[in-house]
Amino acid sequence: MRTNWLGGVTYRLFWILLPCLVLGLVFGQVAWALVVGLSAYLAWNLRQMLRFHHWLIHRPNEAPPETKGVWGDIFDSIYHMQRRDKRMRERLQMVIDRIQASTAALSDAVVMIDLNGQLEWWNHAAERMLGLRSPDDSGQYVTNLIRDPRFVEFFEQNHYQDPLDIPSPIDVSAWLQYTITHYGDGDRLMVVRDVTRLHNLEQMRKDFVANVSHELRTPLTVVVGYLETLQDSDEPLNPRWKRALHQMQQQAARMQSLLNDLLMLARLETADQVIEEKPVDIGLMLQGIRKDAQALSAERGHLITLEVASNTRLKGSEVELRSAFSNLVFNAVKYTPDQGEIHIRWWQDDMGAHLSVSDNGAGIAPQHIHRLTERFYRVDSSRSTHTGGTGLGLAIVKHVLLRHQGKLDIISTPGHGSTFTCHFPTTRLD
Repeated sequence: MRTNWLGGVTYRLFWILLPCLVLGLVFGQVAWALVVGLSAYLAWNLRQMLRFHHWLIHRPNEAPPETKGVWGDIFDSIYHMQRRDKRMRERLQMVIDRIQASTAALSDAVVMIDLNGQLEWWNHAAERMLGLRSPDDSGQYVTNLIRDPRFVEFFEQNHYQDPLDIPSPIDVSAWLQYTITHYGDGDRLMVVRDVTRLHNLEQMRKDFVANVSHELRTPLTVVVGYLETLQDSDEPLNPRWKRALHQMQQQAARMQSLLNDLLMLARLETADQVIEEKPVDIGLMLQGIRKDAQALSAERGHLITLEVASNTRLKGSEVELRSAFSNLVFNAVKYTPDQGEIHIRWWQDDMGAHLSVSDNGAGIAPQHIHRLTERFYRVDSSRSTHTGGTGLGLAIVKHVLLRHQGKLDIISTPGHGSTFTCHFPTTRLD
């Protein structure tokens, strides 16, 4: 294209200057004739530039002015580029319109948030569920419009693995679930759905479990009391009755353990945050748990070792933390074969504080690991019945860690044992 333009300019300049040169030779003014020719050519080019400028500024959507030579090629090239860009913009606009129409039809709220946390776009459901107003709220910070401290903390953490369930900002009886995903160059897409029905069902389940557990506790206490009275009686009992009473007392103890775990879970689920927090000496707590675990092991002969590599205290509820840690250690005792080894370790690094409980037991198959913290889930129901487990221990551990901003990692290899590790952030250290 550059060669064609250069040839066209040279050709046009040659045929302008040639007549001027001839006239200059005739009249004896060659220099002035060439000056006049070049000036005319320059004036023509300036006129084409002005026409080009006027067309781009005032009539960009119209066909370009008619002209010849290089300027004609320039006009035509830019006009074709404009036509091509216009068609591309129209296709892109059609795609955007279809996307916006489809998201507008969603029952879930969709909100686009830029890198700085300002609102860019939202659908009609967001106006209904979050109270956003268009166009007044465009460009506003999302944390200025949704002021719940739990949402502010969730939004500012900048990593969104789990959704957040909190009451609606415009209707406290409705519950919304917020899910945020990163896209583009730091932008975020927030999807909000109404989970009021699921929340109410979950609340009904929690209330039912808590009420039933509480109501069963009193009659079970009476039954256990009478069983102990019968067994401690001075009157001789039939040997068959002794065996029956012993089995009844064992099963009653299992029921009491189950009710205690259910009540503990109900209490943990009722409150989202720890009510009473204080610095807890984890090293001293683990020493007591190790002694209790050694007593539980008794004649089974487990080797239980404790390594406290940090004297750091952990801010939280001592009762809840003891319950979680003892569940992990006692589980290791229950499910590790006789003469097995159990190692408890507490340490601190740049990521926070950590507690691990390792054993050399039978291990757990990979397909079971992701379900271990579910209520009543058992890898081997017969084994749990034999050891007296309720299936709620790891569920309690999970809820305690959630209330202390911690998380549980489970690593296990069948035939080589398991390691349960609790991780706590640096904000929990004292």
